[in-house]
Amino acid sequence: MDNLTAVSETRPFKVGVTIHPQQCTIQELRDAWRRTDELGVDSIWFWDHFYPLYGNPNGNHFECWSLLAAVAMDTKVPQIGPMVTCIGYRNPDLLATMATTVDQLSGGRFVFGLGAGWFERDYAEYGYDFGETRDRVRLLKESLPRIKRRIEKLRPGPAGRMPILIAGGGEKVMLRLVAEHAQMWNAIGSAEQYAHKSKVLDGWCERIGRDPREIERTANVPALTAKAVDEWLEAGLQHFVLRLAHPFDTKDLERVLKIRDS
Repeated sequence: MDNLTAVSETRPFKVGVTIHPQQCTIQELRDAWRRTDELGVDSIWFWDHFYPLYGNPNGNHFECWSLLAAVAMDTKVPQIGPMVTCIGYRNPDLLATMATTVDQLSGGRFVFGLGAGWFERDYAEYGYDFGETRDRVRLLKESLPRIKRRIEKLRPGPAGRMPILIAGGGEKVMLRLVAEHAQMWNAIGSAEQYAHKSKVLDGWCERIGRDPREIERTANVPALTAKAVDEWLEAGLQHFVLRLAHPFDTKDLERVLKIRDS
């Protein structure tokens, strides 16, 4: 039995992709999400920013939620969502309404990805208060119950279960918010760091009386070998999210999909 087969048979996992909506044309972006959908990914994501994060700082860039509405109608991939939407960019009640509409468009495939935000240029150029990290985390904490209340009031509401994904690794506040509110968790870092944070999350679940198995473990990861996939699975990862940037070459993604399907 080769290494590819050994990994996938012992631990099933999902493979998603964050498509970087920058330094490209809208047609190139559309071709990219259609291609990844055809390849059989488990999820498609876009980041929620207003300017490129690298390369030409004033290059082409497209808005996350507009893209998600298009992807909802243009794909069959199991899940779509923002990775992640910044809580400070939009009124939380409006966010809840946007999310349920996209979920309806997708037929119940939307994941409501949320985070505290970090890219200062977005805040400065669009007139939002950047503050300090603790201010942005506090806003997320205050907004989560409000978002849930608004979703309950909306008609027709979500088409599916519309899980909440929270991205972050802060051990005192962010991971507690994940334990209290989320069905999915996302983080960045090494496999070793992820394993540690995952144990901290388990601890918060135990404190509030929640089964930690209810929270799907996702992470943004680089291109991976079969050995690296195994290391991440050992760390508790269930859902790999790879990056796909212009010119949207899918070779690395296809390699990981092959490992998944072996």
